Amino acid sequence: MIPQAIADGILTGAIIALGAIGVTFTLGIMRFANFAHGELLTWGAYMALVVVAFTGPGAFGAALVMRHLIVLVWGHESRYYTRELQIAVELLPGVRVLPDQLFILGLALAAMLALHLFLARSRTGMAMRAMAESPALAQVCGVEVDGVVRLTWIISGALAALAGVFTGLTPQIHAEIGFNLLLSLFAAAILGGTGSLAGAVAGGFLVGLAENLALLVVSPGYKGAMPFLLLLAILVMRPQGIFGDRA
Repeated sequence: MIPQAIADGILTGAIIALGAIGVTFTLGIMRFANFAHGELLTWGAYMALVVVAFTGPGAFGAALVMRHLIVLVWGHESRYYTRELQIAVELLPGVRVLPDQLFILGLALAAMLALHLFLARSRTGMAMRAMAESPALAQVCGVEVDGVVRLTWIISGALAALAGVFTGLTPQIHAEIGFNLLLSLFAAAILGGTGSLAGAVAGGFLVGLAENLALLVVSPGYKGAMPFLLLLAILVMRPQGIFGDRA
């Protein structure tokens, strides 16, 4: 049971990490806690549902409007991208995963790697890292602050939407999908260290593992408390996060 819980935790962690990267971007670069980030995740999941239906098998206020629009159009009932049955593949003894889960994990890791290369190698990525260090100094050095802010919102929203699509692929989608993940996203971002891409990824996997391993010893109803407990622990022992620098 433990190997299967670890495998499920890695899959969940990859999805949480994608959303947490967007959270840590807005926290680190713009010093802004976007509590509507979960609604962007929900919106991405339902936009993918629209694409599937047609093709076959100021962000805070706007995101809240999106959520009400989703409820108005689709209601509160759960939806599925497809009802096609899949056969689980046995990767290791006692560890079985669905083909969709393998696809999600691979694509999520590829997206994280692409973003890392973008931040490390491109001039725009360097400008974003400079903004995270010191917005005033970055502006003095010629960085176009408004452009970096726009790009930050775009990347953050795109990653949230991608995480929403991946979440909908595994179980099902519903109007509260982003709200239910919001605490996990913020916990992962703060756990890894605000503004750190590696920290958001590490925090996402830690939260995913903690949630799924906890099911071995506690009732599923307490699963949502695990990110909160991790967040409390990291704030007590290392407030700057795992990869954060002490101010």
